[in-house]
Amino acid sequence: MNHHDFKTKILPIKNRLFRFALGIVGQSAEAEDVVQEVFIKLWNNRHQMDSISNIEAWCITATKNLSIDKLRSKHQRMVPMSAGFDLHDHAATPYEATVTHDVFDHVRSLMNRLPEKQRDIMRLRDIEGMSYQEIAEALKVPMDQVKVYLFRARKAVREGMRDEG
Repeated sequence: MNHHDFKTKILPIKNRLFRFALGIVGQSAEAEDVVQEVFIKLWNNRHQMDSISNIEAWCITATKNLSIDKLRSKHQRMVPMSAGFDLHDHAATPYEATVTHDVFDHVRSLMNRLPEKQRDIMRLRDIEGMSYQEIAEALKVPMDQVKVYLFRARKAVREGMRDEG
C-alpha cells in the first residue's frame, strides 16, 4: 500500500470508523484516538496490507479491538451513543423535533442494552449501512449468525419501544 492507496481506500472510511468507535467508547476524543491508532497501525504495516482481501473489514475489526482495549484500560463503563442518529430537520416544528429527538434517545438506550454482538451488528447494518457480507467479514461472524443477531436485536428494540413507549 502506498500513499495514494491509503488516501483513496482508507481515508474515505474514517467517518464510519469514527462513528463505530464512538458507539463503543462513548467519547468523541477517545474515538478519534482509536481511529488515529488504527491508521497508524495500518500505515506501519502497509507492506503487509496487500495480502488482505477486504481492507475495510480489517479496519473495522482493528477499530473494534482498539476501542475495547481503550475501555478496558480506563475501566470505564459503556455510555450511550452520542452520535449516529443525529438528524436535523430545520422544517420541523419544535414539538416534532423534540419528539424525534426523544424517540432516537430511546432507541439509543434500547440498543445500548443489547448484548455486544447484537448491538455491534445492528449499529453496522442500520446506522452505517454495511451489507451482511461486510459485517460478517468485519466481525468474523458467519453470515447466518449476523442475520440471526440482527433479527434478535431489531426484535428487542421493537419490543422495547412497544413496552416502554
